[in-house]
Amino acid sequence: MFIAFEGGDGAGKTTQIELLRARLVDDGHDVVVTREPGGTELGVAIRQLVLHGAEVAPRAEALLFAADRAHHVATVVRPALVRGAVVLQDRYLDSSVAYQGAGRDLDPAEIKQLSLWATEGLLPDLTVLLDVTPQDGRSRRGTVHDRLESEQDDFHARVREHYLRLAAHDPGRYLVIDAGLPREEIAAIVAERVSRL
Repeated sequence: MFIAFEGGDGAGKTTQIELLRARLVDDGHDVVVTREPGGTELGVAIRQLVLHGAEVAPRAEALLFAADRAHHVATVVRPALVRGAVVLQDRYLDSSVAYQGAGRDLDPAEIKQLSLWATEGLLPDLTVLLDVTPQDGRSRRGTVHDRLESEQDDFHARVREHYLRLAAHDPGRYLVIDAGLPREEIAAIVAERVSRL
């Protein structure tokens, strides 16, 4: 099973992934936790470039994320799925569609096609979308921001709106949760949906 966690910066993805990981391990599952970018050695280098390096042109940024995704799926995600593991991933294809598509004003459909090509069409069984407003996300993140987190609230508002649009078009694959709920309540909602899968 492949479960991606998506949402704006500061939504609580890392916390919810860890809570679900602990529950699944307790139930006897082999669980792989990973992230994009940064789930491989190549991904760490790409993460440094796009999030902490010099300014990157929007199309180059989209291509770098797609390159990381292609390598990550081929070397981490697919091998784990083949052996029967549950993969919990912090960000996946929808992040590129929302951030580089809607956020950077590129064509979201082109960005999606690029990522589908890079991953040979691999989509998560479930995408957990933790919905957070730009203002709440900013207050949760504190004072340290990477290049994308530093974007203005209108950028993050476009990203949020696009995430919600993606979820509305494919409710069978998405679970949308208000990130402002208590973390234990969010974890229970996620666990219930995963148990149904």
